[in-house]
Amino acid sequence: MSRIEIEGKYALRLMSYQGSTMINICDLELIGTQIEEDKFAISLTKEFFQQEIIEERLADKLLLECSIANLAGQRFVGRAIKLKLANEVTVKNISGVPFLMIYKFQL
Repeated sequence: MSRIEIEGKYALRLMSYQGSTMINICDLELIGTQIEEDKFAISLTKEFFQQEIIEERLADKLLLECSIANLAGQRFVGRAIKLKLANEVTVKNISGVPFLMIYKFQL
């Protein structure tokens, strides 16, 4: 896929976890890469992140509705911050790639 084809598209894995909706969303261009820093490494695999490819509007909707979110990549982590679901200080950067986990607790 070209840069233009990737713009506004994300890799999604949607699942149910203990009665909650959990999503993994990653900037599409990061799928298949390995991020390393010091002794720490993360593989951004299709198996973990890419059940399907989705557009930005659906990604935002799923993020707003889910209970648990695992996010990776500058573009989509930035979307979560823009939607006020997280603050920049909660983002973990590994070799320049932002990662964010969101848990929405309901009482």
